Amino acid sequence: MIHTFHLAELPPAVTARALLRAPSAATTPGLDHAECLALMRLGAPTVSPDRLQLRRIAVFAQWRDDDAVDRFLSDDALGRRLAGGWHVRMEYLRRWSRLAALPGLPARAGGWDQDEPVVAVTVARMRLLEVPRFLRWGKPVERQVRDHPGTTLALAAVRPPRTISTFSVWRTVREMEEMVHGRSELPDPRRHADAMTERRRRDFHHEFATFRFRPLAEHGSWEGRSGIVPLGRA
Repeated sequence: MIHTFHLAELPPAVTARALLRAPSAATTPGLDHAECLALMRLGAPTVSPDRLQLRRIAVFAQWRDDDAVDRFLSDDALGRRLAGGWHVRMEYLRRWSRLAALPGLPARAGGWDQDEPVVAVTVARMRLLEVPRFLRWGKPVERQVRDHPGTTLALAAVRPPRTISTFSVWRTVREMEEMVHGRSELPDPRRHADAMTERRRRDFHHEFATFRFRPLAEHGSWEGRSGIVPLGRA
């Protein structure tokens, strides 16, 4: 099993079709599940073109093996477009909570070193009546992750009406965990921890899961950048 996260710039119509009809196990050999989303800029105003960027797509997927990823990128119409962008291949390590679309993932699949790089992905299905409250608590966290010196890339994506995802690449596990637990020396360090406390008090979501991955290989470039994942530099 392997996971991937893809970023690409596409015509809006192509992104819209992917949001409406994502690749599936029935249409794509070797694929277990895929989430297709439009990017949104972390910390952007609620009513803003930056909150739904149909020219920029994110795809989070679980595959049987590397060969399945390679076939998709070379043979599938959407895959060939994604191949022109950027993606990272990842080894699954841990989850908090559970996503119905990925039922077979154990709570923990391996260990890690505090100084190695790590990728975090969240996927949430929103309770629509809780969206205003979610934005009130979530926007400060978006800015906290976006501006943290430990991240080399941090972004969010959405598939209307209720799916939201975040993706962040961290230089080290230690820096990510310090942010999560409010132990960093940055201003207002408890933004993430306080938002999680509020979520436990009254959930914003129908379902919510956070996944931790070890980055294995990076391909392509995003917004002129390569070497986004600090492989071999921890």
